[in-house]
Amino acid sequence: MSHREVADELRARIRDRVLRPGQRMPTQARLAEEFGVDRGTVRQALRTLHEERLLTNVSKGSPATVAPEPDRAPAGPEAPPQPTTVALAPRVAAAFAAPHVEIDALCLTSISLTLSIGEPLRRIHAGELKPAKVDVRVLLPSREIDLAFPAPVDPADADRLHQRWLAMRNAQGQVLQHNLLALRSTHGIDVHVSFRALPFTPPVKLYLLNGSEALFAYYTLRRREEEIDHEQLQLYDAEGTRSMLFAFEQGAGLRDAAFVEQSHLWFNALWETISSELVLTN
Repeated sequence: MSHREVADELRARIRDRVLRPGQRMPTQARLAEEFGVDRGTVRQALRTLHEERLLTNVSKGSPATVAPEPDRAPAGPEAPPQPTTVALAPRVAAAFAAPHVEIDALCLTSISLTLSIGEPLRRIHAGELKPAKVDVRVLLPSREIDLAFPAPVDPADADRLHQRWLAMRNAQGQVLQHNLLALRSTHGIDVHVSFRALPFTPPVKLYLLNGSEALFAYYTLRRREEEIDHEQLQLYDAEGTRSMLFAFEQGAGLRDAAFVEQSHLWFNALWETISSELVLTN
């Protein structure tokens, strides 16, 4: 077994919270015995996790400690919801510590996801994160449908409002796609980004991370005013970046595990049945 394989197994234990923040790791001697390797291989694996900021106190004198997660929003039944702009980014960054990053998203424009990708990209470029593969799938409303929202108060403004939403949907998707695919040439990461179109306006947003987390929020509508084509339009809209995000994790109890599992089933069913090819052009 190589040091990379040892690091992969220990990383999975930390991600699945078998090894929790602040917990002392087993001694190097015990890990060497468990994995059937020498202590040098264990030390290399621990150094790798230390470079990824998953471990602290990595030295020859005492066992390492699982790093605290000050930026990670709590999950489970007692966790309070937080605005998407607060909760999503640290969880996406944590997901990028895995060798194979898998992100599925269902949303209205993908702006929150695009913003949240910024921190893990920075850390990849800084050499702090080194995923080998990234798979991202995004479900967005089709350009062909009449959106439930954003919706104009005056039906005569429907076409202009639809074109503004479409331009935003496409622009955010293109930025997300470009920034992720650039990792192929800059870091040799195997990246795949796919979009499909839904035949309805999603009333909720959903983010699924590495098969182990589901982040869920309602789009709550309100009436507001916005300038479009130098004219103030009244519309009903939802500000998705402010939506309160509820976090569910596989390791946080039966309720959370069931929600994560059912969310994956729902997303995959939409992806494989009623969604259609999506081209990000106006």
